Amino acid sequence: MKGKERSDDFATRRERLATLSEPELEARFWELADRLTEPLAELARTHTTPAIERSVLLRMGFSSMEAKGIVEHCVAAGLMGKGAGHVTLRLARRWNAPLREAGLRLARGEGWDEAATEFAAVH
Repeated sequence: MKGKERSDDFATRRERLATLSEPELEARFWELADRLTEPLAELARTHTTPAIERSVLLRMGFSSMEAKGIVEHCVAAGLMGKGAGHVTLRLARRWNAPLREAGLRLARGEGWDEAATEFAAVH
């Protein structure tokens, strides 16, 4: 049994592109690619998970146990949407401390009131 044959409308669809130069076609491609991927990029900017945040902290040089502590405190402080690595970096700058030192303080539960204040000041 043969499926329903699709009519070939390539020539019709191609008409609006046929007059475009190579640079114009390339610009059109990137415009469409941007429109296609924008919702995905926005989702990535606005959504995170504890696993992603632990992964970020691991890449910043923290051990898995240290990262776990920072992320748990970040969740409890309601700052998960800011990113645990971002919180750690901002507090390191605020305290004028090395990143590792700031992260260890946060992992021990220190400085979360300051973190909340730091991010509240931004909004």
